[in-house]
Amino acid sequence: MGDVIELRGLRLTAVVGVLPEERERAQPLELDLDVVVDLRAAGESDELDDTVDYGALCDLVEALVLSDQPLLLERLAERITTAVLAADERITAVDLSVRKLRPPVPQDLATSGVRIRRSR
Repeated sequence: MGDVIELRGLRLTAVVGVLPEERERAQPLELDLDVVVDLRAAGESDELDDTVDYGALCDLVEALVLSDQPLLLERLAERITTAVLAADERITAVDLSVRKLRPPVPQDLATSGVRIRRSR
């Protein structure tokens, strides 16, 4: 897999889902990203320019989540991974998990979500 920048537990609120109540109000989501990128240059130089700025990635993901209102988590995940890959040519792959923290089912279900991997 190579070197990975791990972003865990990014919590955002978004309108996503097919049920009427999911379309009417935002719900909490949690995201985990694994960004595959060669980190050798940053390890040697200790310079931010030699790595991928994870703060900028969080800003990018947040902007996408807030601007889109997809029906499916699959659509949201696809848009996020596409944007992350486009954000920096050094990124070779992205693993993303997106979870609804309050799934709209009658059972006692902690989360529901999707996990996808996209690469160049």
